[in-house]
Parts: sequence; C-alpha cells; structure tokens
Amino acid sequence: MLRSIAKRATLLKPRSHAPLLSPQSKLYSSKNAKASQGKSKKGDAKSKSKSKTTSSSSGVASSAGDEFEHAGADDFDDARARRLAEDENDPSLDVGPNGRPLFTPTPSLSLLSRKDCCSYMKLSEKGLKELLPEGLPTGMEVEFKESMRPALLVRQSFLDLRDNFRRIVDPPMWPSHAKAPKTRKQVVLDGPVNCGKSIALAMLVHWARDEGWLVLYAPRGREWTHGGFFYKNPETGFWDTPLQAENVLKDFLKYNESRLQSLPCQIFDPIQLGEGAGVGWMKGVESMALPEGATLYDLIQMGIKYTHAAVGVVVRLRKELSLVKDVPVLIAIDQYNNWFTFSEYEEPVTVRSCRPIHARELAMVNAFRSMMHDDMMVGAFSHSTAVGKLRLDLPNVPVDARVNMPRYSPDEAETVCHYYLRQRLVRREAFSEESWKKVYYLANGNGAEMRWLLPLMR
Repeated sequence: MLRSIAKRATLLKPRSHAPLLSPQSKLYSSKNAKASQGKSKKGDAKSKSKSKTTSSSSGVASSAGDEFEHAGADDFDDARARRLAEDENDPSLDVGPNGRPLFTPTPSLSLLSRKDCCSYMKLSEKGLKELLPEGLPTGMEVEFKESMRPALLVRQSFLDLRDNFRRIVDPPMWPSHAKAPKTRKQVVLDGPVNCGKSIALAMLVHWARDEGWLVLYAPRGREWTHGGFFYKNPETGFWDTPLQAENVLKDFLKYNESRLQSLPCQIFDPIQLGEGAGVGWMKGVESMALPEGATLYDLIQMGIKYTHAAVGVVVRLRKELSLVKDVPVLIAIDQYNNWFTFSEYEEPVTVRSCRPIHARELAMVNAFRSMMHDDMMVGAFSHSTAVGKLRLDLPNVPVDARVNMPRYSPDEAETVCHYYLRQRLVRREAFSEESWKKVYYLANGNGAEMRWLLPLMR
C-alpha cells in the first residue's frame, strides 16, 4: 500500500507547464509571474510536442488514483480471507521454523506437553463460546481478528500454571528420592504489558471446565468498581453495587447452571437485603430466608430475581464456594489489580467536597479479594487499565503468590512470525530471519507490537 501511495504521488506531481492560476502553482512555485510568462512562450513548441505524453501520463495517474481511492481495508481483508480459505487446501504451508509443524495435533488443553511448546493450537469458536460464555479477553479477540484464525501459541508458562493446579487436585506419585515441585493454591499473574496474562487465565478456565471443575470467572474485574448504582449499607458498613452483583450471578449461571442445581447450600442464614438498583429499600423486610433443601442454583436465582438481595447473595456465594467438596472449585479474576486501588465512586463529605471510595470498601470486592484462605484462586493483573504501580506485598495476598509472566522468547517469537506469515499478515518475499529478528528486538517481545510491525516489512 505504501508503494501504491508513493507511485500515485509521483504520477500526480505538478508539472512546470501547469496554468499560473492553478492552486498547485501557487503552492509549489516560488518564481514571479513575468519570468513564468516568458518561459511559457519559449516553451510552447515543446509543450505541444509533449501533449500526447502528458495526456497519457494523466490518464495513468487518474486510473492509479481511482484504484487507490476505491481500494479500502474491507476489500483487502476480503481478499485476504479468500486467499486464506484457499490455503487451507495446501498443508505444505503449515510449516514453522526449521521445518517443524506449525500447528500441534494435540486435540485438548489437558493433553498438551512440553513437546507442543512453540506451536499453535487450533481452537473452535463454538467451543470457546460454550466454555467461556462470560466473554473473551480483549487481547484474544484482537489476535483472532487480526490473524483471521482462532488459534493460540502453546507456551511453557501456561503449561506450568495448568500443571500447578493439576497437582493440587490430583497429586502425582513421586519417587521417594525426588523432590516434588511446590504447588500454590493462590496465584497472582503479573508481568509487563501484553505478555499474555489474560489469555493464560482464560485458557486455564477453559482447561478447568473441560476437566469438570466449578469455575467462577470474572474476565472484567474492573467493572466491579466502575459504573452502575452504589449505596452504603448501614447494616454491613460496605458499599453495595446491585447491578454488578446481578451481572456476576448471571455470568456464573451461563456455564455452571446444571452443576449448581446438584450442589446443596451449606449455610441457611437469612440473606441480608440492601437497597435495590434505583428502587430504594424494600418496605418492612430486612432479610430473606432460603427454603429448606435449597441448592446453589436457587440461591443465585434469588439474587437475580430480587435486586435487593443481589449483593447479599454474591457475598453468601463466596462463602458457599469454600464449602463445596464434591467438585474442584476455582475462582479466576482478570483485571485483579483494580481491586487494590480507588473505585470510580465518591462519597460526599461536605457541600463542596467528596471522598473517593476504595475498592476494598465495596461489599463484593471485599468478599472476593482476599487470598488468605485454602481455596484455589487466580488473579491476573491488567496493565492496560492503568491503575498505577502497586506495591509488591499486597494486602491479604500471600507473599509468594505473585508469578511473573514473560514476554515472547526468541524461539516463541520465531514461531509467531512464521504463523503470521502463514496467515498472510506479511509478504513472503519480504520475510527473512533478519527482518523478523529486527521486529522482535524492536518490540522487545511485546506480542501486540510485533503483530502491528510485521505487516510493515519491506
């Protein structure tokens, strides 16, 4: 495209025989009118002899300009999609670095091993929507859109995260002389921007649900502290956010509905009611009792049906999840760092001043933020939300819980570049080992920046 722009600019360049009153002569000519008139008389014969050449050049310029104006991003994407559909019939294109297969034949995340690292795994869009109905991380959606294929790179960092929780639920038999690797029930995924924290968390949820686990997945933890209504509950001293509570309960039901119907409630204390979303308090009622023999599904339905009970149900659900023993339970929170800073909400202090409300003062965040328990929980930081740098020792988080996710290694970057070559994001004649290494070191292993830079190879 850059070449076509340069070509069009060359063809449409203003010539010396252009009329004196044309806008281009005023912009580009620095000589006075008399000198121009004198030279124009002397050059009449030459201009006449070159009229045919000029007319033909202007015709070429016009056609090139029309082609440039009519060619848009949509046309380019459509043509690329057609070529990629044709490429599916040519398996010889699925070749990675050093002739290795670009895609792994392993059918599921649970069967991936170290030998599958630095290869891509093809995923099903239908399967992703079924297993992750709460929504995909933004980085994953952009990757699928730009590459025009639902596939992800198999990384050792994800396999380590998966195996950590696998060993907790199903401890392997280690030889007496061997030292078993340390396991962590609480993990905080940290690392530089665009290193794959959110994608690793989503893939962990995908794997856990494939294994039959009960997973509460919040892909947008920032929404727990922004938007909607907020009220201070005088009974608890925390701030209630009923709209967020209702959304969390609905998302939890999307995949886990059948499992929740078989899990009985362990706590039967009445649910404390709060102020409803835009409807005020419920008159004459302060609490709502659960029927005898109620399941977790019944508990969640109560919070969805009655807005006054939504926050109380979310807080109760957190306690109930700690008591579930029939099935492994995992709590996965993306944008977890938003829970350690101030929310969007403010409390009026005087007529002219307000006090910002910290996220820990919100009832829902207060119930789920702590990692000082025996439950399996993963929180992923999201630096794209720009909450600022947090201290290393977070409150109510184990000191050894933080795990730093790396950016692409040179081997991973080489596979990524070959994958984008396969997906026609870069031209084959421009692709070389030297060029992809330049992109890798220029982006410092940042996956999003590499994807943006590779199409600029020349």
